[in-house]
Amino acid sequence: MIPWLDSDTPFPPVSQALRRPNGLLAAGGDLSPQRLLAAYAQGIFPWYSEGEPILWWSPDPRMVLFPDELRVTRSLRKVLRNRPYEIRFDTAFRRVMEACAAPRPGQSGTWITAEMIEAYTHLHALGFAHSVETWIGGELAGGLYGVALGGVFYGESMFHRVRDASKIALVHLVEQLKRLGFGLIDCQMKTAHLASLGAREIPRAEFVRLLRKLIESPHHPGPWRFQGRCEDHPA
Repeated sequence: MIPWLDSDTPFPPVSQALRRPNGLLAAGGDLSPQRLLAAYAQGIFPWYSEGEPILWWSPDPRMVLFPDELRVTRSLRKVLRNRPYEIRFDTAFRRVMEACAAPRPGQSGTWITAEMIEAYTHLHALGFAHSVETWIGGELAGGLYGVALGGVFYGESMFHRVRDASKIALVHLVEQLKRLGFGLIDCQMKTAHLASLGAREIPRAEFVRLLRKLIESPHHPGPWRFQGRCEDHPA
């Protein structure tokens, strides 16, 4: 059994999350800015389907990307140098979320519900949620969005309409985070795509220890602005 959250019920300790399904911690509550920020500060995130109650998760292990461990292949470095594109931060947040929510091959639905879009757009207006956008020929070609607290960026979702456009956005996000002194990107759950970019799993206990330290770093409210092309990375 997992606890049901009323409007004023705090989250239980993440150590109480279920093993199966991995990380399920609680249900209910709301998506208010206060609730969402409290969740992220404790290493908890919402993930549920349309028509379900809000479900809150903290999986073990946790997939993370340390900025210095981003892996950029030789072919992607060539794309970064030669393809004409423009990077923007925080200029089309809702559009990025809506693109991430669009149906994908092999998927019957999305966890990015209309309720989620409204909640995170509110966080964006408050300066906590950010979008990174790759524009090609004046069109939004790919990007990602997430939440920034202290020295941690919590990546939520990414999309592309042009090959490599989401990877281009990620590389520039990492450069931005380095400039701002961020120490960790939370990727939540393991995927082969994230692993290919240098993300790796760490025990939840280690993640929580890092989080408690980094969350005390200075906050960098949005909107963020792009500060120049990325540097070369080793393959």
